[in-house]
Amino acid sequence: MYITCLDLEGVLVPEIWIAFAKESGIPELKKTTRDEPDYDKLMRWRISVLKEHGLGLKEIQDTIAKIDPMPGAKEFLDELRSVCQVIIISDTFTQFATPLMKKLGWPTLFCNSLEVADNGEITGFKMRIENSKFTTVKALQSIGFDTIASGDSFNDLGMIKASKAGFLFKSTEQIIKDNPELPAFETYDELLSAIKNVLNS
Repeated sequence: MYITCLDLEGVLVPEIWIAFAKESGIPELKKTTRDEPDYDKLMRWRISVLKEHGLGLKEIQDTIAKIDPMPGAKEFLDELRSVCQVIIISDTFTQFATPLMKKLGWPTLFCNSLEVADNGEITGFKMRIENSKFTTVKALQSIGFDTIASGDSFNDLGMIKASKAGFLFKSTEQIIKDNPELPAFETYDELLSAIKNVLNS
């Protein structure tokens, strides 16, 4: 029995921090897990940049309200969910992701949570579990599921490589080059076809 595990940002929706960097005019916030493999280091740095500029949760949520899923993402997800169970495993936060889940038809999401002061300042973050994508895939396997996984960034490689089948999707040239054993796709049709081939094999 299969469960497909998908990354969220860069796979189904645009990168939230890149959108916020453009909206806020703070270009350094464009850095993502494609650039920095250490998520803890990346988030602590982001929080310090927000503090420096006096920005908080509300400003980021205002940007997120304007973000739509990537063209074709909801249709891809709807069709995929009709043929197997799907869980989105993301390093984002519930306070960011909820409006996007609504636009995607409320798929199951495993993510993290932000620590927010009464004045809206983001003071920290709480990871659901260490190395959450890899750990979640291994946990699903421990209760009898085979996993298929797909993502675009450094922090997706663990779950992709630990799965029965794993695919890169809209990834960077460097990640594709460094992981030649992983099939890499650019369109939802290609990814859906590859997943269906695994399900039917």
